[in-house]
Amino acid sequence: MSFLHVDSITHAYFTKESAKVAISELTFVIEEGEFISLLGPSGCGKSTILSLIAGLQQPTTGTIKLKNKKITSPNNQVGYMLQQDYLFPWKTIEENCMLGLKLTNQLTVENKERTLGFLDEMGLSDVKKAYPNQLSGGMRQRVALVRTLATQPDLLLLDEPFSALDYQTKLKLENLVASTLKTRKKTALLVTHDIGEAIAMSDRVVLLSKHPGKIARVFEIPKHLRDITPFEVRNSPDFGMHFQTIWEELEAYE
Repeated sequence: MSFLHVDSITHAYFTKESAKVAISELTFVIEEGEFISLLGPSGCGKSTILSLIAGLQQPTTGTIKLKNKKITSPNNQVGYMLQQDYLFPWKTIEENCMLGLKLTNQLTVENKERTLGFLDEMGLSDVKKAYPNQLSGGMRQRVALVRTLATQPDLLLLDEPFSALDYQTKLKLENLVASTLKTRKKTALLVTHDIGEAIAMSDRVVLLSKHPGKIARVFEIPKHLRDITPFEVRNSPDFGMHFQTIWEELEAYE
């Protein structure tokens, strides 16, 4: 039994005049503890796939199962981290991090202490009483990660969470997120346009074709790269070879 099974999903957007197929007959599985990246040209349906897995939309045809249970609506098992942090500006960092727990009636003493522990691990304990506008973009994304982890989801969906950050901050957050998820043995699915990011963080890279989105090819990242940090992967002698291979394949679908 696969941890996540996306089975023959097709999704179309309908208007009075036409139907646009965003994804066609898409099938893939993710095993528990894996980090998978979805890579592809603009318009191939990457973010739509995350919305379907999150239960925010239902596929036109096909099924999505998490731990052998069909996903039909948003649930606590799936955490969703977006490009924008969507922190509430009138709430403190601590209050923002506790929001998911409060909304799902999980705001126990134990869960609150665990979340404060996450803040400490992320180097944010000294700003827990601050407000979002007092933090840098990188710090805000770390807060968003803590908020996502607070409800202890089984699966994390990451929709280009580093794309709005400067390069140095992005590299630091790649390392932090990768180590945090690996330590907690979390399963993650990342949507990105960045080939280097996909190689550096993933166990497998799933390349999609466009209009409509279909799986074009799956790239396995070698174990010796999976066992080191994303920054170390980028500096590995093998990195350029994998980058070139995926780049050439992606170019064919642009």
